[in-house]
Amino acid sequence: MGLLDARFDVNLSILFTELPLLERPAAAAAAGFTAVELWWPWVDAPTPERAELDALRGALNDAGTQLVGLNFYAGQLPGPDRGALSVPGEESEKFRANIDVAADFAQSLGCTALNALYGNRVEGVAPEAQDELALENLTLAARAAHRVGAVLLIEALNAPESPLCPIVSAPKAIEVVERVNEATGLDNARFLMDLYHLSMNGEDLHEVIDRYTDRTGHVQIADNPGRSFPGSGALDLADLLGRLDKAGYDGWIGLEYKPGDGPSADAFDWLPRERRAARG
Repeated sequence: MGLLDARFDVNLSILFTELPLLERPAAAAAAGFTAVELWWPWVDAPTPERAELDALRGALNDAGTQLVGLNFYAGQLPGPDRGALSVPGEESEKFRANIDVAADFAQSLGCTALNALYGNRVEGVAPEAQDELALENLTLAARAAHRVGAVLLIEALNAPESPLCPIVSAPKAIEVVERVNEATGLDNARFLMDLYHLSMNGEDLHEVIDRYTDRTGHVQIADNPGRSFPGSGALDLADLLGRLDKAGYDGWIGLEYKPGDGPSADAFDWLPRERRAARG
């Protein structure tokens, strides 16, 4: 699997955001993509009205786009308050209220990967208490994911952009994955390997791939610096995806990058149109 041979999907929460949510699946399809992923689209509504869920489902189906990844409720993304499941009080309650809503929505679209973002450390709350709350909520999320035939993804963010997030390295994310699997006995928690975040942390990406691909359920990419399209920065993404292939990864590669100053449809010139549609 080289850079042009992977199964790519487009994250509609960072690309095509110049368009209303319900227009983005069709825009992705017009650009040649047949698979998409989403952060939880309703920042202030962990349990949106059925009509809103139905409208988004209809937009995805009408465009012929497959939803391959979905975040549970995580607050404002992008933003400094990202993540909810380890934040005591209202945010954690929102996360719990969202669990079955998100899982059922994913199931209705054949989506089999649900991402649960840890929350920031909170002043006045012991880290151990937050981690205990996180494990409780991740256990609930893993069971809901299992119920709908999905994996639960645990993602490492990066310390420069998320300095209050405690999950900012691959080993730490893997530690959480293992704790959740031990707590549930379901073995459906997996690592979300975001190569941009890991590179921002200064991690050895070759080592991460070699050590953790067997526990990886999804991969996301953006170049660094700048979090833009492949070739805009210094990451050798062709080499990294080739190494993932040799390590046995055959899943989706999420395009989770900023489009730049122009429209999102112009941010895919690096990828020939015939390589954009999902294959196999």
